Amino acid sequence: MLHPQRSLSELPKMSAASQVERAVLEEEFNWLLKEEVHAVLKQLQEILKEASRRFSMPTPGLESQLKQENFILGSSTMDQVKGVLTLQGEALTQADINLKVAKSSQVLHFQFREDKQWKLQQVQDARNHVNQALLLLSSRDETYQFKSGAQVNKLMDAVMLQLTRARNRLTTPASLTLPELATSGLMKMFTPPMPGDVMVNFYINLSKLCLTVYQLHVMPPNTTKNFKPTGSSVLHNPGAMFELNNNRFEVSHVHKVECVVPWLSDTLVFFTISLQLCQQLKDKISVFSSFWNYRPF
Repeated sequence: MLHPQRSLSELPKMSAASQVERAVLEEEFNWLLKEEVHAVLKQLQEILKEASRRFSMPTPGLESQLKQENFILGSSTMDQVKGVLTLQGEALTQADINLKVAKSSQVLHFQFREDKQWKLQQVQDARNHVNQALLLLSSRDETYQFKSGAQVNKLMDAVMLQLTRARNRLTTPASLTLPELATSGLMKMFTPPMPGDVMVNFYINLSKLCLTVYQLHVMPPNTTKNFKPTGSSVLHNPGAMFELNNNRFEVSHVHKVECVVPWLSDTLVFFTISLQLCQQLKDKISVFSSFWNYRPF
């Protein structure tokens, strides 16, 4: 923590050169508190407002003002799953999925019901953290006078906490169990309804929108295969097992396709730049703190 600097009158034994050096440093530190801190806060607000704009939600009646983007999810190495997803801010408003069933080569087609859309909780949470950071910054406008470096550090720590949480929501998808996936509201959004041996999941990983499709088979009641329920995971592997409604299932095939969402890439860059600005300001405060604490007089 930054200790309040001593005034020159309290240092009668200082050499003249030391007093001048001290006075210069005090003047520089006061300028930092009064001018540079607010310049950094303004820059942070501009960057985070731009990030927040990327997350904008459609306002009722004004949905058309928020851009709808179509993303084609597929793989150059396999053609079992192809998807076209429509993303509008934090909401998947349309999904169109083709699944080529293993062995039979039959193609199943599913799409969102017209009255349904799926909120991407990761994007919603990240947006909320960005808005919390903006609230913290706006509470210290240009008229606010910082009295110490400790006050600045406290604000920077609070802002950095929100930005780190926002970034982590995009870089760390939720781990789910297979029964949680099977009973998720997402499974009730499709027409025709998903068959009992297919499950899907959507999530964000860094700047990518990911679609995972699981194909299942029911394990016979008299099977000699050792049944071991699988725990939670972002991505389950073939062979994973679970029990639901007195039936035991095993994952037979897993298909994952993804697509880069450019504005998510931009947002992650905004987070990195903002965190660097916060840390640089803390480092400058630390330089003065070291001087006040350790300079021998």
